[in-house]
Amino acid sequence: MILYGIDQQKSVVSVISKVEVLGYHKLTADNKQKLERLFQVLPILSISDAIIEQAISLRQQHKMSLGDAMIAATALFPDLKLATANVKDFDWIENLEVINPV
Repeated sequence: MILYGIDQQKSVVSVISKVEVLGYHKLTADNKQKLERLFQVLPILSISDAIIEQAISLRQQHKMSLGDAMIAATALFPDLKLATANVKDFDWIENLEVINPV
């Protein structure tokens, strides 16, 4: 999942997305190498206390995975757009713009 700035000229990624993608147990060596190169060029957003509190609030409102809650919360704080093929898991979150890049 990639996060876009309002002007869509700057892409960033949540540190949680990096963990999820590179930690995928079926990731091929070739795909891992490509993704590692991607993570070298994209700025990676770390997790703040405010993001943690927002993720807690999201999980209290709706059943969702910890990773999805952290990624959504990361996108909400700097007012970013979330690009994911998994749109349906995020469509209930108010003030979160989700884009399906596929």
